[in-house]
Amino acid sequence: MPLTKQTILITGAGGGLGSTAALTLAEHGATVILLDKNIPKLEKVYDRLVAANTPTPIIYPFDLAGASEVQYHELADAIEAKYGHLDGILHSAVELDAFTPMSIHSTMAWGHTLNVNLNAVFLLNQVLLPLLQKVEHASIVVTGDSFVHEARAYMGSYGVSKVALASYAKTLAEELSESGKVRINLLIPGPVDSPLRKKAFPAEDKSKLPSMDEIAPVYLYLFGAKSIGTTGQTVDARTLKL
Repeated sequence: MPLTKQTILITGAGGGLGSTAALTLAEHGATVILLDKNIPKLEKVYDRLVAANTPTPIIYPFDLAGASEVQYHELADAIEAKYGHLDGILHSAVELDAFTPMSIHSTMAWGHTLNVNLNAVFLLNQVLLPLLQKVEHASIVVTGDSFVHEARAYMGSYGVSKVALASYAKTLAEELSESGKVRINLLIPGPVDSPLRKKAFPAEDKSKLPSMDEIAPVYLYLFGAKSIGTTGQTVDARTLKL
């Protein structure tokens, strides 16, 4: 159980990749904090983990887009009060409104998408970094997108947020690299048969795509001892050799 005694926060834990990561990490000994605004989905993931006899997970309903900065600090305080530290964060929450030309992009959708995909990552890391720095080796994993390596037409706020997210992860990794305590890497899951993929490409033949479970070893690598010393990297699940 390589992740025994580790506590890892997962955003978007009720979603496809978030729940896959939660089950994978918990089955290998981690205590996972399940963060999502959708309580019924959180409860389903919680029940799966309990049925799998994993360490008891924690449900923390949280609206990444609507929460105030005070509520972010309250989350950090609650984690510190219960665990005293944090070993990892998986940023798996994502918002994809639509592929929209900038000229007709709604301001509401723009703000909401950037809040979930970019601003929430910044805020969570900001308030939780002191807890991560309490352990010898901590891991932050930011979920990118294989379809968005650079600005592209019609990708709208989703595309902008993912390009900016990659830049942010690289910047933070360089700033924290000297201490060697917190590593930050960008994960590119690649095309997989996930709910988000179904929404983005509804006409695609999903039977030809890898299942979400095939990414499980990559989550174990990024939060496990083998990735210690690896930071500021873009890790592509399709090409990573484990």
